[in-house]
Amino acid sequence: MKVSQIGEFGLIKKLAYQSAQNIKKNTPSYRQLVTGIGDDAAVWNPTVPFQLATVDSLVENIHFTLKTITWEELGWKSLAVNLSDIAAMGGIPLYALISLGLPPETKVESITRLYAGMNKIARKFGVMLVGGDTVSSPFIFISVMVIGSAANKDGKTLSRSSAKPGDKVAVTGTIGASAGGLKMLLENLKFSRKDATTLRKAHLTPHPRVKEGLILVKNGVKCGMDISDGLVGDLTHICEMSRVGAKINIATVPLSPSLKTCFGEKALEMAISGGEDYELLFTAPQAVIEQAQKRMKCQVTIIGEITAVNSGKVLLMDHHGKKQNLKQTGWDHFNRQ
Repeated sequence: MKVSQIGEFGLIKKLAYQSAQNIKKNTPSYRQLVTGIGDDAAVWNPTVPFQLATVDSLVENIHFTLKTITWEELGWKSLAVNLSDIAAMGGIPLYALISLGLPPETKVESITRLYAGMNKIARKFGVMLVGGDTVSSPFIFISVMVIGSAANKDGKTLSRSSAKPGDKVAVTGTIGASAGGLKMLLENLKFSRKDATTLRKAHLTPHPRVKEGLILVKNGVKCGMDISDGLVGDLTHICEMSRVGAKINIATVPLSPSLKTCFGEKALEMAISGGEDYELLFTAPQAVIEQAQKRMKCQVTIIGEITAVNSGKVLLMDHHGKKQNLKQTGWDHFNRQ
């Protein structure tokens, strides 16, 4: 059946029922919800006064192509990128609203698979889908809004404008696998099953660092964001907003092992300039980072430091302290880099 046959309200009813089967009743999002899907707006009763909101859109043939991604993967990723924004603030994600633009010939089964992916990651992070909209469109677009809250009543969150000279720069996990996955999919490159699976998952089904963001805030980290536009590009955002500079020791950048295996000498530049890793990039005194690191299950690596000079700029240094140049520094939606 096509969406043109079931109609807007028939599709909404079907997706609402599908999402209702996914609810975890022991989560803050369930306990605080008053009215979910079915009314003109969702209603919830927050227990913490400081609320967070983020929105992101995925547009067919700009952010994705159905030639390289399944509907389930697309559903997961469309919600994951928003959950990562809440994680980047050290917040708790609670609710999601989904707006879909769909060509009339789109199969209903495809959209239920899309929602299966959304519901899977929503359940993993205790998030409830509470509403949205569907419209006819000549191409597919997915717009997701996620509402969250600060972890405590004091409203402390991570921000891009809190880096201080002398802070160390650190990242969670490893980076670059998503860039490798994108290149592999677009160019139909062939690798071992293990490496191909790792690269594909990194690009299409990323895991937001929600727990890690909470740990950072609770342990006194003030400055952070997620890596969505590339390591250098995102660290530049921090430097510009904090009015500081930064130096990265490229020898310490934690590369994905699969990226190194598959792309060799190109791996470093792909990791530094590629985006959509959705790891956390943060700055703090070294003692604070080490304290937070003890409470995390994932790898944490110090890769550089914040400086009082070269405001708004990121310098790349080799292990000898010699400056290195990079042709591409990150993704820009309008320059398409």
